Amino acid sequence: MSLIPSFFGGRRNNMFDLWDPFQDFPFIGGALSVPGETASFANTRIDWKETPEAHVFKADLPGVKKEEVKVEVEEGRILQISGDRSVEKEEKNDKWHRVERSSGQFMRRFRLPENVKVEEVKAAMENGVLTVTVPKAEVKKPDVKAIDISG
Repeated sequence: MSLIPSFFGGRRNNMFDLWDPFQDFPFIGGALSVPGETASFANTRIDWKETPEAHVFKADLPGVKKEEVKVEVEEGRILQISGDRSVEKEEKNDKWHRVERSSGQFMRRFRLPENVKVEEVKAAMENGVLTVTVPKAEVKKPDVKAIDISG
């Protein structure tokens, strides 16, 4: 018997489980995300780093095949990563002791900066990690003209 309340329908199997008051709420992205973005499950974690040549996004998607993932760039430079993680088939004689892995649809959206080449976006998936590379446009340095000083 659990001493932790389960009014919100969460699965609690013993008194050592922690109650998360936010587990059933949709997650809202951080400061770099598009306002109003939500994710269907919390395990879609995405890292975004900027190098001198590109913006690189990495998403951990264990158990998701590359055919189940979509990477799109919408008008207004919005990068959208979405997909569907299948629910594991449940056999009639199975007895589940714990269910912690997430399943269902997911979507993350990011507004890209102005200095990107959206027509050259590349995506690759290896060992459950999706890597999306968005090359940066070269910033043209202003021409500097040396002026001779007379006198």
